[in-house]
Amino acid sequence: MFFRAWNTAIGDMGYALSRLEIDPEFSDSESSPVGDDNNSPQSSSQNDLEHEVAQLTKLGSAPHDRLKRVLPRRQEVPVSPVKMLAGREGNYSGRGRFSSADRCHLLNKYLPVKGPSIIDQLTTRAYVSQFSADGSLFVAAFQGSHIKIYNAEKGWKLQKNIVAKSLRWTVTDTSLSPDKRFLVYATMSPIVNIVNIGSAATESHANVTEIHEGLEFSGDDEEGYSFGIFSVKFSNDGRELVAGSSDDSIYVYDIEANRLSLRIQAHTSDVNSVCFADEASHLIYSGSDDNLCKVWDRRCFRSKGKPAGILMGHLEGITFLDSRGDGRYFISNGKDQTIKLWDIRKMSSNATRTPGFRNYEWDYRWMDYPLRARDVKHPCDQSVATYKGHSVLRTLIRCYFSPEYSTGQKYIYTGSHDSCVYVYDLVSGAQVARLVHHKSTVRDCSWHPHYPMLVSSSFDGDIAKWEFPGNGETPIPVNNNSRPRRRHFD
Repeated sequence: MFFRAWNTAIGDMGYALSRLEIDPEFSDSESSPVGDDNNSPQSSSQNDLEHEVAQLTKLGSAPHDRLKRVLPRRQEVPVSPVKMLAGREGNYSGRGRFSSADRCHLLNKYLPVKGPSIIDQLTTRAYVSQFSADGSLFVAAFQGSHIKIYNAEKGWKLQKNIVAKSLRWTVTDTSLSPDKRFLVYATMSPIVNIVNIGSAATESHANVTEIHEGLEFSGDDEEGYSFGIFSVKFSNDGRELVAGSSDDSIYVYDIEANRLSLRIQAHTSDVNSVCFADEASHLIYSGSDDNLCKVWDRRCFRSKGKPAGILMGHLEGITFLDSRGDGRYFISNGKDQTIKLWDIRKMSSNATRTPGFRNYEWDYRWMDYPLRARDVKHPCDQSVATYKGHSVLRTLIRCYFSPEYSTGQKYIYTGSHDSCVYVYDLVSGAQVARLVHHKSTVRDCSWHPHYPMLVSSSFDGDIAKWEFPGNGETPIPVNNNSRPRRRHFD
């Protein structure tokens, strides 16, 4: 059990692989290193992202101008925590407190790389791990029917142990309602189950100790046909669900009316990931095994019956999407071993027909990615940036923006088939951390919305917690030979 911080192990991680590829029209004259270590590698000028999202990220994590200045016409970059605190006490900003950018400037240097501590261990694969929006609860879902909800504010006490109803293969996704009263879970079935997690009982066995209400996503005309749901998300107001399925479709379910309100025949292959673009929930992003990302505007879909736009750039299927929450930017993880950053203002109305650029046979479920494919570029790539270094194989591995509150969304992080968690700098593309502990694929991971804490879940059955600087507790030792079960870490 160990970790490698970026400034101590860049050499043996293959730093050259963690590069940022951008459109030739973009360039930048200044680099954006992470941290204060003078010996850390600097990203070259051609690897810096010059785009509106880069400027927004810098503004969202930069201290007040008066705090930057140590002498007239001279700036101190980066500004030390001591100077930040002195500036706050001296009220340099005129606010009498830190701004959100000041706060992010302080906190985003402290990456959650210490540890890990083991929250739980099961003998079955962990597929999903997610914090609630306020960070008080943590959800972990396993292939062997169990969905466990831990109270992160009370020593990671097990608050709810849910046994999935009518499990098919595995729990593919879960989502907590914004008020944390309900949890929905999906399996390889057209039924999404909803459970009241606010009840007092810890154990929740479907229709035995508690009711797991099934929400039917298949229509009346599909009797006898079965499909699976890969992705499900609550809307910001908790009134709707959006889901992506193996029948190439997107579904929107009205929870209040208890009925399916919209089905979109969205792609030509499995829809592996869907999400709402922002709080308004008018825009939906989708990613599919047809290699395309699509944007759907529900306000005009019924009249046009087609997507608002299409984004091309991935060479293989898309495993996951995460929205920046502004209705403009999102990222996607792809089976071409890349994360891509998208600006929906660059989308096309149709997918461009291009000559075949794939001259190899490959299946990500059991084959390694071909070496000859690693440097192939999509001839019509519309992405803003591409991040490489992690591995996307065997399962639908997930990626995310780091939290806005503590980092200003300065980083992107992802699980990986090589058993690690990778963290990239959004602007420079540099790999700033690689967390090493797990013995098998890390499918999902979640960064606490307010604290420098990250929890990873793996096919080895471990739920591992990474922190900075740590909570002073002694981590539970892991015996990877005997694989004992531990209910939770107090």
